[in-house]
Amino acid sequence: MAKTFYTQEHEWLRVEDDGVVTVGITDYAQDHLGDLVYVQLPEVDKEFTKGEEAAVIESVKTAGEILMPITGMVTAVNETLGDEPGKVNEDPMGEGWFFKFKAGDTTALDELMDEAGYKSYIESLG
Repeated sequence: MAKTFYTQEHEWLRVEDDGVVTVGITDYAQDHLGDLVYVQLPEVDKEFTKGEEAAVIESVKTAGEILMPITGMVTAVNETLGDEPGKVNEDPMGEGWFFKFKAGDTTALDELMDEAGYKSYIESLG
């Protein structure tokens, strides 16, 4: 059964039983960014360390980056976003995912928030 974690940068990570991690942004993030107009995804087989820029997003309001939440190697990207970046706004926790990776060390997930922790965090932001 998949388990979902959240970062303070408003990214979500869904960890499958096989250790593959899917990354996207939360509904809170997409709502504050506005309509996404461009997504630059990482290359498959590229390795990233925690905190490195893995993807770039641009919206009608701003530009930003998706940081690698934990160390790993990209195994798949959501090619649909190249032509339809608005998928992120339509379904941020589903079809709007950015990339998948194989985690180098899943113990780093322990530093992230669960759903209740994330809800509490965004409530604290006002």
